[in-house]
Parts: sequence; C-alpha cells; structure tokens
Amino acid sequence: MELPLPDEAVRLRVPATDWRDAVRYAGAALTAAGITQAAYTEEMIATVEQLGPYIVIAPGIALAHSRPSPSVNHAGISWVTLATPVEFGNADNDPVSLVVGLAAVDHDGHIDLMAALAETLADEIRLPKALAATTPEALRAALAPTEEGQV
Repeated sequence: MELPLPDEAVRLRVPATDWRDAVRYAGAALTAAGITQAAYTEEMIATVEQLGPYIVIAPGIALAHSRPSPSVNHAGISWVTLATPVEFGNADNDPVSLVVGLAAVDHDGHIDLMAALAETLADEIRLPKALAATTPEALRAALAPTEEGQV
C-alpha cells in the first residue's frame, strides 16, 4: 500500500519551537487535508501530556495521534519534517525531526495504513530520501514502493 499523502498533509522543514508546536503542525496538516477537524490537534497534545512521550517510536520519529474521535473525518496521516529537531522528553529517541500525524475513526480501520507506514519507516533506502525531500512531490517519489532489489 502506498501512503496517501496529498500536498495539504505535508509540511517540510517547519520551524517548530517545541514538541507541542511540532504536534500542532502535524495536526494542522491533517486538518488541511480534510482528514480531521481542528479539535483533533489538541486531542493529540493532551494524549502526550497524559501518557508521556511514548509517541516517539524510533530515533528522531514521533507518531502523533490520539484515540479514535468524532474529530476524525477519515483515516489518514500527515508528514512533517522539522527545520531543527525538538525534544519530546523521550530519553532513548530524542530529538525528533519527523512527526507523522495519524488519525483513525475506529480501532481497526487504520491497520493497513499503519502497516504501510511501518514498512516505510523501516526502509533504510526510502526513509533517508523522504527525510531529505524539499517538496511534496519529491516526498511521494521517495516514499513510493520499490521493487525488491531495486535501489
């Protein structure tokens, strides 16, 4: 599955000042793409405030999300790279330079999306290219699935 990333869901090299600001950029991108309503952004921030920085899932990568909510229009993601990495408070994986916003309408409807995202984030060839992208088009090209063995 290819990651669905319309231009509106992409923000590259944003000047986030702290983790809340970074999550707000991810939320704004979800909202701009029609994936969520604006209230979902504050739900994502509240999740981190309540549960801590567990959303920093790998070195430099945060998966900003909240529980399924009426503020979610449909499942989707946003992709936000930061001009300067920020601390989320995760000793193992800070600082963060990529925030992926994730929204789901229920507990199961985003499984395929999560699988595609996990595959992408684990890809040692595609991920560096995606992190270096300077346009949404370049990002989508970097994230496009490749045939096995193709570099």
